[in-house]
Amino acid sequence: MKGRFFATVRACLLCGAIAVVGACSSDPTKGYAVGTGSAFSRDIRTVHVPIFQNDTYAKGLEFELTDAVIKEIQRTTPWKVTSSGNADTLLEATITDADLQRLTTQRDSGLTQEQAVSVTVSFNWRDTRSGKTLVGREKFTASDTFIPAYPVRERIEVGETGAIQKMARDMVAELRSSW
Repeated sequence: MKGRFFATVRACLLCGAIAVVGACSSDPTKGYAVGTGSAFSRDIRTVHVPIFQNDTYAKGLEFELTDAVIKEIQRTTPWKVTSSGNADTLLEATITDADLQRLTTQRDSGLTQEQAVSVTVSFNWRDTRSGKTLVGREKFTASDTFIPAYPVRERIEVGETGAIQKMARDMVAELRSSW
């Protein structure tokens, strides 16, 4: 009985796999495609990422965000980060807001239990060869939380680092949105 059950399950899985592969097409305009195409433009090979501008009082965020974006580009894309003299594209950004929000408070004392750090950025990714803007976003926001209350006692840098990492991932993901 047990052997027949597993044989039936195996047969169902095999039929499902054949149906999925059979529905795939090598031409993405005619159905699903497996292993063809790319999420990245083939004519872009290099990106220049200068230190971002910071219009907030939260100093130092520009260096952390620039570094995080460069590392995310290197980690998740085929592009090389290079100097401005020979880059195919230019990614410029300005941190326009860095905000701290209280999320929860302790009922007895009114002390803050959990807070959120939000970072807002405007960025522009431009093809340096044609001058064309590839992606531009305004008021692009990412946030993360931290717990300053006892017994956890996390520092604000925990929330800032989380927000910066999310912003870097989201910005690099947006760079792919043009294709």
